[in-house]
Amino acid sequence: MMSEEEYLEIARKRYREINALNDGNLSFYEYEKRFVDIIDDLSRELLEKNISSVPMDKRKKKHSQDLGISK
Repeated sequence: MMSEEEYLEIARKRYREINALNDGNLSFYEYEKRFVDIIDDLSRELLEKNISSVPMDKRKKKHSQDLGISK
């Protein structure tokens, strides 16, 4: 489980990235695209910290024993 300090550290890093978007002369489309990328990265990082790392291939099948399910 992630501590509050770990969460705040991750959030601060993303906050700085979002604020840096205001420094450039970006079109609304480019601003929105970069904003969404930052938020997606934040979500992924929080999920990985709380659960575990996300597999490289999301389509890969999991075996029932990996899920703790018995036949």
